[in-house]
Amino acid sequence: MKVLKTERMLLRLMTEEDSDNLLQIFSDSEAMRYYPSTKDLEETRSWIRWTSKNYKEHGIGLWIAELRETNEFVGQCGLIPQEIEGELEIEIGYLFVRKHWGKGLATEAADACKDYGFNQLGYNRLISTIDKNNEASKRVATRVGLHFEKEIFKWNKPIEVYSVNNKE
Repeated sequence: MKVLKTERMLLRLMTEEDSDNLLQIFSDSEAMRYYPSTKDLEETRSWIRWTSKNYKEHGIGLWIAELRETNEFVGQCGLIPQEIEGELEIEIGYLFVRKHWGKGLATEAADACKDYGFNQLGYNRLISTIDKNNEASKRVATRVGLHFEKEIFKWNKPIEVYSVNNKE
Protein backbone atom coordinates (compact mmCIF):
# COMPACT_ATOMS: atom_id res chain seq x y z
CA MET A 1 0.00 0.00 0.00
CA LYS A 2 1.36 3.39 -1.06
CA VAL A 3 1.90 5.88 1.75
CA LEU A 4 3.69 8.76 0.00
CA LYS A 5 4.74 9.80 -3.47
CA THR A 6 7.72 12.02 -4.24
CA GLU A 7 9.02 13.24 -7.57
CA ARG A 8 11.10 10.08 -8.08
CA MET A 9 9.86 7.57 -5.49
CA LEU A 10 6.91 5.80 -3.98
CA LEU A 11 7.03 5.05 -0.27
CA ARG A 12 4.92 2.07 0.72
CA LEU A 13 4.29 -0.17 3.70
CA MET A 14 6.99 -2.70 4.48
CA THR A 15 6.03 -6.39 4.22
CA GLU A 16 7.64 -9.77 4.90
CA GLU A 17 8.48 -9.95 1.19
CA ASP A 18 10.94 -7.06 1.65
CA SER A 19 13.54 -9.16 3.49
CA ASP A 20 15.85 -9.60 0.51
CA ASN A 21 15.56 -5.94 -0.43
CA LEU A 22 16.40 -4.79 3.08
CA LEU A 23 19.35 -7.18 3.20
CA GLN A 24 20.93 -5.07 0.42
CA ILE A 25 21.38 -2.46 3.15
CA PHE A 26 21.57 -4.56 6.31
CA SER A 27 24.31 -6.90 5.03
CA ASP A 28 26.45 -4.00 3.75
CA SER A 29 29.01 -3.11 6.42
CA GLU A 30 29.57 0.36 4.90
CA ALA A 31 25.84 1.18 4.84
CA MET A 32 25.56 -0.08 8.44
CA ARG A 33 28.74 1.61 9.69
CA TYR A 34 26.86 3.78 12.21
CA TYR A 35 24.56 1.02 13.43
CA PRO A 36 25.60 -1.55 16.05
CA SER A 37 26.18 -4.21 13.36
CA THR A 38 24.99 -5.64 10.09
CA LYS A 39 21.85 -7.81 10.15
CA ASP A 40 21.25 -11.34 8.94
CA LEU A 41 17.99 -12.69 7.51
CA GLU A 42 16.38 -13.43 10.89
CA GLU A 43 17.33 -10.00 12.26
CA THR A 44 15.89 -8.44 9.10
CA ARG A 45 12.63 -10.32 9.61
CA SER A 46 12.58 -9.10 13.21
CA TRP A 47 13.06 -5.54 11.89
CA ILE A 48 10.03 -6.00 9.62
CA ARG A 49 7.96 -7.29 12.56
CA TRP A 50 9.03 -4.27 14.65
CA THR A 51 8.03 -1.97 11.79
CA SER A 52 4.65 -3.71 11.41
CA LYS A 53 4.08 -3.28 15.14
CA ASN A 54 4.74 0.47 14.76
CA TYR A 55 2.17 0.62 11.95
CA LYS A 56 -0.43 -1.03 14.19
CA GLU A 57 0.34 0.81 17.41
CA HIS A 58 1.27 4.27 16.11
CA GLY A 59 0.02 4.42 12.51
CA ILE A 60 3.55 5.23 11.33
CA GLY A 61 6.85 3.46 10.74
CA LEU A 62 9.58 3.05 8.18
CA TRP A 63 8.35 2.69 4.61
CA ILE A 64 9.96 1.03 1.63
CA ALA A 65 11.27 3.52 -0.94
CA GLU A 66 11.09 2.45 -4.58
CA LEU A 67 11.85 4.34 -7.77
CA ARG A 68 8.58 5.28 -9.48
CA GLU A 69 9.82 4.53 -12.99
CA THR A 70 11.24 1.05 -12.32
CA ASN A 71 9.90 -0.03 -8.88
CA GLU A 72 13.53 -0.66 -7.90
CA PHE A 73 14.10 -0.83 -4.13
CA VAL A 74 16.34 2.04 -3.05
CA GLY A 75 15.91 2.17 0.73
CA GLN A 76 13.62 2.89 3.62
CA CYS A 77 12.42 6.14 5.10
CA GLY A 78 9.61 7.06 7.44
CA LEU A 79 8.39 8.32 10.77
CA ILE A 80 9.30 6.30 13.85
CA PRO A 81 8.31 6.67 17.50
CA GLN A 82 11.55 7.17 19.42
CA GLU A 83 12.15 7.59 23.14
CA ILE A 84 14.52 10.45 23.86
CA GLU A 85 15.41 11.07 27.49
CA GLY A 86 12.11 9.63 28.69
CA GLU A 87 9.92 11.47 26.15
CA LEU A 88 8.27 9.96 23.09
CA GLU A 89 9.37 11.85 19.98
CA ILE A 90 8.65 11.24 16.30
CA GLU A 91 11.77 10.65 14.26
CA ILE A 92 12.38 10.97 10.54
CA GLY A 93 14.51 7.93 9.81
CA TYR A 94 16.23 7.00 6.54
CA LEU A 95 18.60 4.33 5.29
CA PHE A 96 19.34 3.77 1.60
CA VAL A 97 21.13 1.23 -0.58
CA ARG A 98 24.71 2.39 -1.02
CA LYS A 99 24.62 2.40 -4.83
CA HIS A 100 21.93 5.09 -4.58
CA TRP A 101 23.84 7.37 -2.22
CA GLY A 102 24.62 10.86 -3.47
CA LYS A 103 21.54 11.11 -5.68
CA GLY A 104 19.40 13.15 -3.27
CA LEU A 105 16.95 10.30 -2.68
CA ALA A 106 17.29 10.31 1.12
CA THR A 107 16.75 14.07 1.18
CA GLU A 108 13.72 13.81 -1.11
CA ALA A 109 12.16 11.03 0.98
CA ALA A 110 12.96 12.68 4.33
CA ASP A 111 11.46 15.97 3.14
CA ALA A 112 8.27 14.18 2.07
CA CYS A 113 8.09 12.47 5.47
CA LYS A 114 8.56 15.81 7.23
CA ASP A 115 5.75 17.38 5.21
CA TYR A 116 3.50 14.36 5.81
CA GLY A 117 4.22 14.43 9.56
CA PHE A 118 3.39 18.12 9.85
CA ASN A 119 0.64 18.60 7.27
CA GLN A 120 -1.20 15.25 7.33
CA LEU A 121 -0.54 13.89 10.81
CA GLY A 122 -0.43 17.20 12.69
CA TYR A 123 2.86 16.72 14.55
CA ASN A 124 4.34 19.91 15.96
CA ARG A 125 7.91 18.64 16.18
CA LEU A 126 10.03 16.04 14.41
CA ILE A 127 13.55 14.84 15.15
CA SER A 128 16.33 12.70 13.70
CA THR A 129 18.84 10.84 15.84
CA ILE A 130 22.22 10.64 14.16
CA ASP A 131 25.56 9.09 15.11
CA LYS A 132 27.84 12.03 15.80
CA ASN A 133 30.27 10.80 13.10
CA ASN A 134 27.66 10.32 10.35
CA GLU A 135 28.21 13.48 8.31
CA ALA A 136 26.08 12.31 5.36
CA SER A 137 22.99 11.82 7.57
CA LYS A 138 23.58 15.19 9.20
CA ARG A 139 23.59 16.80 5.73
CA VAL A 140 20.27 15.14 4.89
CA ALA A 141 18.76 16.37 8.16
CA THR A 142 19.91 19.96 7.65
CA ARG A 143 18.81 20.00 4.00
CA VAL A 144 15.24 19.24 5.07
CA GLY A 145 15.27 21.92 7.77
CA LEU A 146 16.32 20.11 10.94
CA HIS A 147 18.98 21.70 13.12
CA PHE A 148 21.33 20.36 15.76
CA GLU A 149 19.66 20.47 19.16
CA LYS A 150 21.76 18.41 21.56
CA GLU A 151 23.94 15.39 22.10
CA ILE A 152 22.63 12.44 24.12
CA PHE A 153 23.91 9.00 25.02
CA LYS A 154 21.77 6.27 23.43
CA TRP A 155 22.50 2.80 22.05
CA ASN A 156 25.76 2.83 24.03
CA LYS A 157 27.21 5.79 22.16
CA PRO A 158 26.93 9.55 21.67
CA ILE A 159 24.01 10.47 19.41
CA GLU A 160 23.14 13.89 18.08
CA VAL A 161 19.50 14.96 18.05
CA TYR A 162 18.39 17.19 15.19
CA SER A 163 14.94 18.76 15.33
CA VAL A 164 12.45 20.95 13.52
CA ASN A 165 9.20 22.50 14.68
CA ASN A 166 6.19 22.87 12.45
CA LYS A 167 6.10 26.20 10.61
CA GLU A 168 9.86 26.69 11.01
